[in-house]
Amino acid sequence: MKNPFLTGVLASSLLACAAPAFAGQAPFAASAPDIPLSSRDRVYAAEQFSNTISVTDPATNKLVGVIRLGEPQPVNFSPLYKGQVLVHGMGFSPDRKTIAVVSIGSNSVTFIDTATNRVKLTTYVGRSPHEAFFTPDGKEVWVTVRGEDYIAVLDGTTYEEKARIKVPNGPGIQIFSPDGKYGYVCSSFMPETVVISVADHMIVGHVKQESPFCPNIAATPDGKQVWFTLKDIGKTQVFNAQPPFDVIKTLDTGPITNHVNFAHNANGSFAYVTVGGLNEVKVFRTDDFSQVATIPVGKLPHGIWPSGDGSRVYVGLENADALAAIDTLTNKVVATIPIGQAPQAVNYVPNAVPEGDGMQNLQPLGVARQTAHLTLSQEGKGEGKAPTSVSLFDQGLIQILQASVTGLAPKKPYVLALASQPDGKGTLEPLSAFMTNPAGSAIVNAAGPIRQIVQNDAKAQRRYLVIAEGSTAQPGAVVQRQTLD
Repeated sequence: MKNPFLTGVLASSLLACAAPAFAGQAPFAASAPDIPLSSRDRVYAAEQFSNTISVTDPATNKLVGVIRLGEPQPVNFSPLYKGQVLVHGMGFSPDRKTIAVVSIGSNSVTFIDTATNRVKLTTYVGRSPHEAFFTPDGKEVWVTVRGEDYIAVLDGTTYEEKARIKVPNGPGIQIFSPDGKYGYVCSSFMPETVVISVADHMIVGHVKQESPFCPNIAATPDGKQVWFTLKDIGKTQVFNAQPPFDVIKTLDTGPITNHVNFAHNANGSFAYVTVGGLNEVKVFRTDDFSQVATIPVGKLPHGIWPSGDGSRVYVGLENADALAAIDTLTNKVVATIPIGQAPQAVNYVPNAVPEGDGMQNLQPLGVARQTAHLTLSQEGKGEGKAPTSVSLFDQGLIQILQASVTGLAPKKPYVLALASQPDGKGTLEPLSAFMTNPAGSAIVNAAGPIRQIVQNDAKAQRRYLVIAEGSTAQPGAVVQRQTLD
């Protein structure tokens, strides 16, 4: 005769073994067990100018290879029939078997198997999507369609679009409460974050943003707080993750504040904020919001994600083509790993490769490893931190230039230009006009054979990068110029 008690215990044990062991770190609940860091884990970075996904082994802090989703410029200047452009956003499934990669230039979400690095399917959505993430139950994938005014809801199994949720214009990014009840969606165009009921897709809360440009949002594993960043004014706001969704704290974090994420360890629970204009990660306690560390990491830190046990956080360095690994107990950088060009979103996926070496379908970096780095210093301020870093991402015969500009007057017009003289004097050849944000910073892009010009051995033909006041039609006084070796 069967013992019903013993049968129930065995059934419960089998179910516990079959259930995935979620980590007690973001985006999972704090009550779930941590997953010790191992060579089965993978760190993924979405790389905007090489159109690749880099794959890193955190146990060795070595790049394993890249998943190539598209080609470099100038292929993408012509009609694009295959491949992806501007690989940018990323999320992963609750079972950790799939990553969802957003390419903002080709309006796509590419679903990739973590064990084999194989592209399973690509779904095309609306204009300029920015981020995609699975609901905690894995049944849906929400995609913020930043160039429009809705969330595209995809089926979590077929990856086909099944619904749309109307939200304020320019939804930047979304994340979910650990219990799966709420979706939090901030805006990149409107000063408003909305809270959506996952069960019925209805907006149930509104949070006022201090500025219109939110690039990132994250929920604490304990389900109590939501943090979002404001890139244009250099602030980070915290609001109550539960009704009435009121703002709890606003922190001044610095120019080009990019992403935020969390880690908890023996010292407590902490928020890590990447501040691109300062080349730093700032660390705050989540209980009293005190700042406990400032970590120099490298040029233009962007995406950030914790390991499955919270022992490390990984940071994508957009203007250094690298991944920085931070030990969360010491808050020190313990490794810097070369990866693809201009990393944006970063995901750490525990046990992404449960068996095998995880090398299938990977490629070497190739041309993506070729980048030149320059700095521009402010006129009259030759010492100290360079306020502007410039990367020239090699695309073959041309480069994509990206400048992380800081140290200028807020809300003023400027022009990035080439000068004929090292001191910035003489005729200026404009490359790109831009307007600084309220923090006096900007991200500026241009394309062309710029490396060949600014590093030309023939001095008569060489030109020098500068930033001048005014416009391309009427450039004024030079305020920053290229620092010479």
